Amino acid sequence: MKIGIIGVGRIGLQHARVVQAQEAVDELVLADMDSARAEEAAKELGGSFMSVDDIFHKVDGVVIATPTFTHADLLVKAAAAHVPTFCEKPVALDIPTTKYVIDEVRASGTPIQIGFQRRFDAGYVAAREALQSGKLGELRRAHMLTCDPVPPHAEFIPGSGGLFKDCAIHDVDALRWISGKEIIEVFAYGVPRGAEFFAEYDDVSEAVATLRLTDGTLATLQVSRYNGQGYDVRMEIAGTKGTYAVGLDEHSALVSAEPGVTFPEGEPHPAFYPRFVKAYDAELAAFVKVAAGEMDSPALVDDALEALYVCEALGISRRTGRPVKVSEVKAP
Repeated sequence: MKIGIIGVGRIGLQHARVVQAQEAVDELVLADMDSARAEEAAKELGGSFMSVDDIFHKVDGVVIATPTFTHADLLVKAAAAHVPTFCEKPVALDIPTTKYVIDEVRASGTPIQIGFQRRFDAGYVAAREALQSGKLGELRRAHMLTCDPVPPHAEFIPGSGGLFKDCAIHDVDALRWISGKEIIEVFAYGVPRGAEFFAEYDDVSEAVATLRLTDGTLATLQVSRYNGQGYDVRMEIAGTKGTYAVGLDEHSALVSAEPGVTFPEGEPHPAFYPRFVKAYDAELAAFVKVAAGEMDSPALVDDALEALYVCEALGISRRTGRPVKVSEVKAP
């Protein structure tokens, strides 16, 4: 197989190395809007390089690891070329564009996989299996955290879509995927503490939210750009028979206040890639199988739209100070 990588920044190069290591992949083709950077990456990895416009017609599958604002256009080009594609989230930051991409993908019948890597993390997988098997009984509560240790650069914020679409979208997808339920109503608070650029762009650095699922289950969410203890991503799901905690290990970014308790003793993860490196590896290995026609996409463009609906509702709730039904956002 010949697999293309569009975008050879940090995450693109990491993805390229994982794809290249797959037994079914014979050749790696790199592309970037900066052709010199693509050529340099090709030399480093022992692959070839070509233009972004040409790559869709020369490969058996393509991985999109470019800035968010380019995703929709590249996905439409991939669909037109009928080349299976993996794309980092989000598809787009607005609902109409995401719907347009879905229409193009459906019309072409092209397999597309969205980068919701938590679906491949061992802890999230185990929690889903425990809930769906009945081991945890009936789901009653869920709690989620996505907390970065330091904020991004100021120039990142205007194109990020805000804290919910940038960070919490992963929690939203994980909750849908693990519970098998849809989120129907949300209520969110957010404050722009820390750097002044959050308020300048009507964004927040700290947020909390309550989410209501179709079966009445209540979930809570915390999101932060300033988690001094380290990168902290966890999820708890509590059922009538038991409770599972995802991300609670020796690298958890917390300290026990109980006398004599030393857990956790490991160093907290500094960022998302060390925390989810195995999940990234697994999702890209799965994509190679999707591109080969050996399995269906495990994370559809439709899943990206459903998560976007919820994040849009969270943003509206944060700005208006009221509960928001997701159906309001879905209404034409």
